[in-house]
Amino acid sequence: QVQLVESGGGLVQAGGSLRLSCANSGRTFTPYGMGWFRQALGKEREFVAACVWSGDNIYYADSVRGRFTISRDNAKNSVYLQMNSLKPEDTAIYYCATSRRAPVSVYPKNYEYWGQGTQVTVSS
Repeated sequence: QVQLVESGGGLVQAGGSLRLSCANSGRTFTPYGMGWFRQALGKEREFVAACVWSGDNIYYADSVRGRFTISRDNAKNSVYLQMNSLKPEDTAIYYCATSRRAPVSVYPKNYEYWGQGTQVTVSS
C-alpha cells in the first residue's frame, strides 16, 4: 500500500521557519500531483501548495505565496514544504497528499492518499 509520512513540524516563534518533508514509505507509486494541506482546530482542511510530479507546474494558496516553497525529489520519492516568515495563523496540522489524475486540484476530495499529519504551532 501507499504510505505517506510527514515530518518536520514543531513549535516556532512568529517570523521563524520550518521545513516539512513527506515521503512514500509504502509500495512504489507514481502520482500525478503532490499537495500540502492544513487543518486548524475547528476549521475545514484547506489547500496550501501543490506541484506536478513530472512537470514544472507549481501552485500556492494566496495566504502563503511568497513565504512557502514546495519542492520535490523524485529519486527520493519525497516532497518538501519550506515555510518562512511564519505567522500564528499558520498554526495547523499539515498533511501531504497525492492525486492520481490530472489536473492538480485545490480540493481535498480529489486526493486519494494522505499522510498522518504533522503539527505546526506558531507562537506570537
